[in-house]
Amino acid sequence: MAATKKTAVRKAKKGERIRQVAAIPFRLGAGGGIEVMLVTSRTTRRFIVPKGWPMKGKSGRKAAMIEAREEAGVLGNILKQPAGTYSYWKRLENRFVRVDVVVYLLEVTEELPSWAEEGKRQRAWLAPADAALLIDEPDLSTLLRDLGLPQAKPSGGR
Repeated sequence: MAATKKTAVRKAKKGERIRQVAAIPFRLGAGGGIEVMLVTSRTTRRFIVPKGWPMKGKSGRKAAMIEAREEAGVLGNILKQPAGTYSYWKRLENRFVRVDVVVYLLEVTEELPSWAEEGKRQRAWLAPADAALLIDEPDLSTLLRDLGLPQAKPSGGR
């Protein structure tokens, strides 16, 4: 992953847009409605979805699933088709760069009691409309607010 992040930073320094992948962990709540999980960022503590850099040798889907495990402590089945995309401005040491994020839905089958970034992040299950209110990126907020699940079966487990 570090080599890919270095590549992304190198591209950013040249003024090129860079790419990340993200997961929206979801489950069906007690009332049958969809709930999504948000996590806090490590530095600003704002609510975000688990996301990270593409990983060499791994599909975007697989990388998003790995990020969800590391940042949110969840495992499950990731849907094959992306749920959508959003863009945001990422702060680097001495500049901001535009980042395009491809988002995948992850049907959560297990919440880990302990995970890699447990001490650095909080996680919360919310209705999509409530999650949308907590997100700063307008395109991601819209994606969450309008979230619908495709009829296709999830694929590609852990």
